[in-house]
Amino acid sequence: MLASPWIAALAAFFLWWFSTGVILVLVRHSDKNSKNLEATILGLPILALGCAGIWSSLDSTTAAGAYLAFVSAIAVWGWIELAFLTGVITGPNRSELPPGTPEWQRFIRAWGTIAYHEMLLVAVLIGLGLIAIAEPNPFGFWTFAVLFFARISAKLNLFLGVPKINLEFLPSVLSHLPSHFRIARINWLFPASVTALSFAVACWLERIYASTTNGDVIGFTLLAALTALALLEHWLMVLPLPDEKLWRWMLPEKPDKTTNRPSEEAHGV
Repeated sequence: MLASPWIAALAAFFLWWFSTGVILVLVRHSDKNSKNLEATILGLPILALGCAGIWSSLDSTTAAGAYLAFVSAIAVWGWIELAFLTGVITGPNRSELPPGTPEWQRFIRAWGTIAYHEMLLVAVLIGLGLIAIAEPNPFGFWTFAVLFFARISAKLNLFLGVPKINLEFLPSVLSHLPSHFRIARINWLFPASVTALSFAVACWLERIYASTTNGDVIGFTLLAALTALALLEHWLMVLPLPDEKLWRWMLPEKPDKTTNRPSEEAHGV
């Protein structure tokens, strides 16, 4: 059953939904109780298990090995996102964007809100590439790479401006971020982003067709499903769909703190 591409695609969707929900629950709890650092530290075993899983899967060409590499990469990525959303690893700029900031300063200040987080992601991506890309099972690296480039694309689109920005799950520790967002019509990068992601999905699907082992079939199926989800997340920035309902029901009550929401003139990360 694990060797079925359909099961792999469903597993990727479930892991995307479930892991996002778990992170949001942890962030909401830590934000409500002012225990952001504690939550990040308590999540370190997940990071350790993710690193160990990627390392132990490098020589495996089975379907189980592909699943292990994929789940492990998600675990590593998830801890880094947890560290960001709890405000532990963000950037040196933790202040709101002053009105009338020139465009070049806006970019620098926006970069300052996420700089440490982005540098950590780049370091992990390079490290995984050096370790895994030439191994029999490189799917841990490729999973992290898909997440990395899709997230960079999403952040650039937020910086340039998109019609829809969901701030419902933003913790109070990151309340300065909305002032760096921009709500606007579709920007020039968005068509390139969705085209690139669509092309990546097509490439993974071609690799599934060309694969000769169960491990490769499952690995490329997981990558195709993850990339398709990234493509969906991009479209949700422009389509008026209530995607927040996927997780709202599982979250505890939000702390009673004011979060500034961007206006039509607000600027983006």
